[in-house]
Amino acid sequence: MPSPEQWTHPEPGEGPAAQAAQPSREQVIAGLRNTDAGGAEVTQLLTPEGERIASPQFDRYIPDIDPEALRGLYRDMVLVRRADREANAMQRQGQLGIWVPLLGQEAAQVGSGRALRPQDMAFPSYREHGVAYTRGVDFKELLGIFRCTDHGGWDFKAHGFHPYTIVIGNQVLNAAGYAMGQKFEGKVGDDEGEATIVYFGDGATSQGDVHEGFVWASVYDAPLVFFCQNNQWAISEPTERQSRLPLYQRARGYGFPGIRVDGNDVLACLAVTRWALEECRHGNGPVLIEAFTYRMDAHTTTDDPTRYRLSDELEVWKHKDPIERVRVHLARGGHADQAWFDQVQAEADAFAADLREFCFNMPEPPPDRVFANVYADPSPVLDSQRDEYLSYLAGFVEAGER
Repeated sequence: MPSPEQWTHPEPGEGPAAQAAQPSREQVIAGLRNTDAGGAEVTQLLTPEGERIASPQFDRYIPDIDPEALRGLYRDMVLVRRADREANAMQRQGQLGIWVPLLGQEAAQVGSGRALRPQDMAFPSYREHGVAYTRGVDFKELLGIFRCTDHGGWDFKAHGFHPYTIVIGNQVLNAAGYAMGQKFEGKVGDDEGEATIVYFGDGATSQGDVHEGFVWASVYDAPLVFFCQNNQWAISEPTERQSRLPLYQRARGYGFPGIRVDGNDVLACLAVTRWALEECRHGNGPVLIEAFTYRMDAHTTTDDPTRYRLSDELEVWKHKDPIERVRVHLARGGHADQAWFDQVQAEADAFAADLREFCFNMPEPPPDRVFANVYADPSPVLDSQRDEYLSYLAGFVEAGER
């Protein structure tokens, strides 16, 4: 049996590869503690203790992050987390069919989302509520998806944020095609160029769609940032059952750069994503970012994580909370006092209360809503199906009147 270090971080030429067997409890804990900060190769600008780390390579990508901007990032994460917790509670109360929590991944999503420019495009999976928020999507628009009343009602092009994708990894193919279009239309090559970012989890890296997206983006030098939120668990399987190498190193085999960033560090996520987007918008091809973070809640509200992971993990990662490290940094530097933190929390509570009021009183959509916005142009076939369906429903009304 390989050592815990080899199980979690096997390197070429450094011993036998990870065996395809279930690791013991001791190996899981030891492997976690060996990599709980992402290893020596991780990019970090703000430690879990709130200490700022200078980076000659990446500090130049966040010259605008003064205390006011950092307070803004803190506020973003607090509001997003509060909305996420409220949606989770509403699902338990029967107001939503399902919810996909992002607890613990706020820094990865807010940091990378704030790195995007208006002309950029983002392709989410089904957990990127924080990215949606940074792209100006009303959080209420997300609730309809999980209440099963619509597929997402925001203007995808105006917000630069595509609809959620439920099929694991499928959004990577869509993003690769979109980014190839940006390249073919000459929208890359200078500071004003466009770029695309696509979000997926560590489990999605085992999907063929992700592999194909890597291939096509690579050979066409597509301006595409692959943003992998490695939250350690592909539903009920740990990352070490998915890969023999750290995920960011997979980029090497496709011929483009890969980097691992502390996914609980909002500054590092912001700086690294800005760097990656700049590489892409200048025509230097795709980049893979592995944001090393942790899923603090269940995969979805239908999942029970206590059946497959240990409480030791949760306790370790609680000390790496992405919001707490920014709060400590602001407080120690004298950039925010308790009154300001209380004000942000009150704003977050009001934000959640507004969501709750909206969700509890959300009107049922008309029957023909399911046929709306399926195609950009009118479709005679779809129109015929809609008319037939509405006629079928009308028959019940007429029968009841007789």
